[in-house]
Amino acid sequence: MQNTDTGRAARRLALCAALAALMMATTACGGGGGGHGGVPAPAPTPAPAAPQMKLTIASTTDFAGSFGTVGGYEQLTGTLSGEVDPRDPKNAVIQDLDLAPVNARGMVEYSADFVMLKPKDMSKASGVLRYDAPNRGNILTMPNLAANPSDAVYFERGYVWMFSAWQGDVPKSSPQRLTVTVPVAKNKDGSSITGPYAAELLTSAAAPSLGLPGGVFNGSMIPYAPASLDNTQPGYLLTRRVNETDPRIAIPASDWKFANCNASDNPFPGSADPARICLKGGFQPNTLYEIQYVAKDPKVMGVGLAALRDTIGFFRTQQADSSGTPNPVAGKIRHAIGQGTSQSGNAMKTFLHLGFNQRLDGGQVFEGIFAHVAARQTNINTRFAVPGGGGGLRTDHRAFGQTAPRGLAADYVDAVSGRTGGVMKRCTETASCPKFFLGLSGTEFWQLQGSPVLTDALGISDLVQPANARIYYYASTQHGSGTGSLATGINFSPSSAVYPVGSMTDHADTFRALFVDLEDWVVKNVAPPDSQVPKIADGTLVRPDQLLFPTIAGLSWPLAGGGAPTAIPAFNYLARYNGFPLFDYGPSYRPEDESGIPTLVPPSYLGKDYAILVPQVDAGTGLTKSGIRNVDVQAPLGTSLEFNYVSTPGIVDLVNLSGSFIPFHKTEAARIAAGDTRPSIESLYGSQAGFVTAVTGAANSLVGQRFLLQRDAQRRIARAQATAVLP
Repeated sequence: MQNTDTGRAARRLALCAALAALMMATTACGGGGGGHGGVPAPAPTPAPAAPQMKLTIASTTDFAGSFGTVGGYEQLTGTLSGEVDPRDPKNAVIQDLDLAPVNARGMVEYSADFVMLKPKDMSKASGVLRYDAPNRGNILTMPNLAANPSDAVYFERGYVWMFSAWQGDVPKSSPQRLTVTVPVAKNKDGSSITGPYAAELLTSAAAPSLGLPGGVFNGSMIPYAPASLDNTQPGYLLTRRVNETDPRIAIPASDWKFANCNASDNPFPGSADPARICLKGGFQPNTLYEIQYVAKDPKVMGVGLAALRDTIGFFRTQQADSSGTPNPVAGKIRHAIGQGTSQSGNAMKTFLHLGFNQRLDGGQVFEGIFAHVAARQTNINTRFAVPGGGGGLRTDHRAFGQTAPRGLAADYVDAVSGRTGGVMKRCTETASCPKFFLGLSGTEFWQLQGSPVLTDALGISDLVQPANARIYYYASTQHGSGTGSLATGINFSPSSAVYPVGSMTDHADTFRALFVDLEDWVVKNVAPPDSQVPKIADGTLVRPDQLLFPTIAGLSWPLAGGGAPTAIPAFNYLARYNGFPLFDYGPSYRPEDESGIPTLVPPSYLGKDYAILVPQVDAGTGLTKSGIRNVDVQAPLGTSLEFNYVSTPGIVDLVNLSGSFIPFHKTEAARIAAGDTRPSIESLYGSQAGFVTAVTGAANSLVGQRFLLQRDAQRRIARAQATAVLP
């Protein structure tokens, strides 16, 4: 009887609620079992209106060239202004969104620059939108077909190519630099929010003053102003040291100011300037300075991720903006693939990790994501976020991007921090995970702590990757592309590096083929090649001190462009690499999300470190044994090292993001005389025809494995035929 009464009461309540919603009633039916008397009900809360978007196309110009059956392209430049609803749970992760100003509709506003390349005849478009994330506002991948004719493949395939801003501290210094305007967070009473901030300052030449925010990578961004120019207050400190691990030496507050100065007409203490630091006696090269101060007015940087989500969503799903301006690609986009290189590749991983690959309507933003040479995540969702920071032994070593998970799987376990959950945890929960490619050069292992994506945090065993993910290691490469092994000389600058700077091993062709593989996976469900990575299990991923290099000595090589032979120092492997410590940024910081409010800035070291492993090399050639071994590795003319050392006396450091190329001796006689245990070019190929045969075999094999496009294979073979390496 009790169960029956309860059921009747529940049905009565449900019926009354439905009638109330239908008739906009202001009173409810009787409740409970007795049904005695009505109780006034609150007026229903109206659902928030959908965010509005406004499209502005500033210019439309022809893009040079005609591409197969697709024909001509045009370039659209403009802005997409939108709104972020702070009440929508999909935006809840955005730090300080609740402290951002809102418009009359209760929405937080933004405006994002974009550039779009699209077929003039959209009936020829393939239905694929390729999005490339700008790197610190710069379009790294804007096609230059004169320099890279192979990039025509993307146009021939009918892509709509999109570049749209996501980083909110990029200055609008040129039309080519894209920025998103994001709000500044304020206290509820309208006053400025303040908090601790730190940045590293470096200079290559003596300078009386340096600009904020400082650093090699972040130096041109818009800085956070100090809450006060009085540097004697608590929380203000300038230190100096030579190497990263050296003790920090405090510089007296009387010897530095927030000011601009010069040695001639405006000496120390200079004129007050919240964006510069003036130092008595000037800043010196080969010294690492660190500034700490109390900053004010943090930008709500995380809005940039929402802007990216909603920008792609608009072009994919909407016919027109809120005022009726038509979407130029309306109804023509069936799939979207996002790509980011280096810092912007880190941003794409952060975008995925924080759940932004789910559109507001529940669908996927990107069905595919390619994070290229991107080992870490990006600091975009903390208070006083610094998305442009980089990484290196002397560059932002303690910067953000260090705490979010490196492992991809939703159930990833971090034994060092004790946390669980990987990059794909949120997208797994919302069924919005894309097909995902991660590309790694050798630099990512040596300087950017790349190996934890492949192993458990202690470096004991290999990780099993999610089924929707592939990881590709580009063997014997540096962060940026190389020259492709047939350069006429080398770039040797003994004033800055111990070994010749740069790499002859090029991964640009590999990336191009892999991007087509990702498209085929997304559009045709054709599975891509298996991951190609070094592994603990087969001995190709090892501790740095376990590498087995050949003897490389007695070398000389002409400088690029000619000139007298230059002696290359005997190779002395020192095993310098960038470590990965566990940091604490305070109780209000959420390390598992690289989000929150850091209160310990700089952070404190927790006495634990993640294991760092590197790819093992072949003891004969010095080239790495695993990964995608492209033409330059399979038919080499020398050893492409994935690291290099600074030659400045007293500086213990790696050359930032660069490797080295140490050529083989041409003849066996020269090799033997030099005591070099590596093979000579003569012993490898015998003749010029033998070299061409080796290049041809390598290129054709890579095409068969889907790691090289046919057009790039033909170009590599033609170049080998045209460039004499042996009589």
